[in-house]
Amino acid sequence: MNEATIERAYQLAKEQYAAWGVDPDQAIERLAKIPISMHCWQGDDVGGFENEAGLTGGGIMATGNYPGKARSADELRADAAKAFSLIPGKHRFNIHAIYLEPGGTPVERDQIEPRHFARWIDWAKDLGIGMDFNPTYFSHPKAADGMTLAHADEGIRKFWVQHGICCRKIGEAIGRELGTPCVTNVWIPDGMKDVTIDRKGPRERLRKSLDEIFAPPIDPRYNLDAVEAKLFGIGSETYVVGSHEFYLGYAAKTGKLLTLDAGHFHPTETIADKISSVLMFVPELLLHVSRGIRWDSDHVVILNDDLKAIAEELVRGAFLERTHIGLDFFDASINRIAAWVTGMRAMLKALLWALLEPTAKLREAEEAGNFSARLAMVEEIKTLPMGAVWDYYCLKHDVPVGPAWFDEVKKYEAEVTSKR
Repeated sequence: MNEATIERAYQLAKEQYAAWGVDPDQAIERLAKIPISMHCWQGDDVGGFENEAGLTGGGIMATGNYPGKARSADELRADAAKAFSLIPGKHRFNIHAIYLEPGGTPVERDQIEPRHFARWIDWAKDLGIGMDFNPTYFSHPKAADGMTLAHADEGIRKFWVQHGICCRKIGEAIGRELGTPCVTNVWIPDGMKDVTIDRKGPRERLRKSLDEIFAPPIDPRYNLDAVEAKLFGIGSETYVVGSHEFYLGYAAKTGKLLTLDAGHFHPTETIADKISSVLMFVPELLLHVSRGIRWDSDHVVILNDDLKAIAEELVRGAFLERTHIGLDFFDASINRIAAWVTGMRAMLKALLWALLEPTAKLREAEEAGNFSARLAMVEEIKTLPMGAVWDYYCLKHDVPVGPAWFDEVKKYEAEVTSKR
């Protein structure tokens, strides 16, 4: 599709949206100010660079063996930069603690420092993007029995507390260097596979551990703390210490960000409905957007009803300024860069869809009790030409329009990743 065709289609779309009281120019201007945090672990199947063996267990699993995964931090950075070049807008990059670069000398997780991530920070500076961070409470001998911050062994618990303290300092350093707050998100795998008698004790220990991690003062201009819940996981099917109720209470009491992961709830449960509820009691949200199928399987994000519902809730409730959006999936069965680009572009399309909604008209009908009109309008706007607006947005941000981006991925595969 040539530029003139895209421009012409956009002008026609503007006329159609204007009839609904929507200005697409304003929508795309707003969209350009929303950064999405792209997750590093899609690029190397959650392996990290802590040691050559990579991920060794702990319930985190990327399935598939598509060739060409990143084998080093340099390769991962190159792949991520390629993905960013195919995604409209300016975004962020999210890394785990196991993506440190120890410089040939092994470093235990309770000893990691900002210097181990200096090259990541320099890379982000060069791209002009922000970064987010995560402690890694899995794939480690001290997490082999499924417990970390809630561990009954005081020595192991203290080890993981110190890891969390180190990670907050790293997040602070990242935020200071890049000039934008780093969101440091705490997720732990702690739980039980089968019948659990003591559900109170581990939660008391987790609360104590979190209090100790968050005790050292960190400037919120540089680092924001988030805590992430889960209903179940592999090896913790019966009992998860850090449940939704636990972390909702903790975040509300302490003023921390609450993380909602789209794959961490029941298969038929959407996180969209939770957004307006939790933001009545916590200052800000972190969203980990994934696509669970039957269980927390972290499929690549696509533009489906669940994703649109999340975006609609953020826009309808005016929650965008209080929400940090990140992606969280890992699929080793397809081209990893294609997975990144598909997910990021899908999230942006969902946000554009929501920003183009005639929300004022819909709310007016609802407040008047005219539910017939509300339903009719919701159905009619589904066929408005959002695609023409999206194509124009991509054109203006100098990224490939339509499926042309995949040609760039295949070219990069032929020239780079296929030779690994």
